[in-house]
Amino acid sequence: MKAIEAVSTRQKRWAELIRQQSQSNLSVNAFCREHGISDQCFYYWRKRLDGTGPVRFALVEASAPVTSETNPVELILVSGDRLRIAPGADAATLRTVLSVLREQA
Repeated sequence: MKAIEAVSTRQKRWAELIRQQSQSNLSVNAFCREHGISDQCFYYWRKRLDGTGPVRFALVEASAPVTSETNPVELILVSGDRLRIAPGADAATLRTVLSVLREQA
């Protein structure tokens, strides 16, 4: 869970920097120079946090009827990785996982 927290911390830091730059009267170049960060990193994070990128999933086929009460839901990602979601998984955890997947897409 620490990896997810580290990603979340980085996201918050960059979101704050992007907000500060947009409210400043500085160009991206001047803002980055003032804060000791590279323009490339700034543009990368601004695009990454834009949120317009799609989440890519592969089609999931059920080999048997799936009931959410007894069986986990399994997602097979485009990368070939499988994500099993156990019955009763809390919504906050699922949102965090989906957020990380969006970042990697």
